[in-house]
Amino acid sequence: QVQLRESGGGLVQAGGSLRLSCAASGRTISSYAMGWFRQAPGKEREFVAHISWNGGTTAYAGSLKGRFTISRDNAKNTVYLQMNSLRPEDTAVYYCAVSRSGLSSSNPVAYDYWGQGTQVTVSS
Repeated sequence: QVQLRESGGGLVQAGGSLRLSCAASGRTISSYAMGWFRQAPGKEREFVAHISWNGGTTAYAGSLKGRFTISRDNAKNTVYLQMNSLRPEDTAVYYCAVSRSGLSSSNPVAYDYWGQGTQVTVSS
């Protein structure tokens, strides 16, 4: 079992930045791919970014590329999401997830463990 805890969310003005963290416990995530997803009120959960087990490969939702950066520190068992130039439409609950298969994917069904989420609210 892997437990995930997101942190770093909050209220920020448009144009601002936030850095989300996802700390894993229970076992090491160093061999697992990791992903970030988000869900806005009344909408389906959507892919944000994913990163390979060693951080060598990353991918982003098209609309987020250039503003968001995913990274990981396997020594700290933690994954990060740096979010810059935030917009009101980025308002959502952000979730991190673990893919035990090690395959990075934009499909949420590929992920086995999920955190509880952290709220990000961007005001205009």
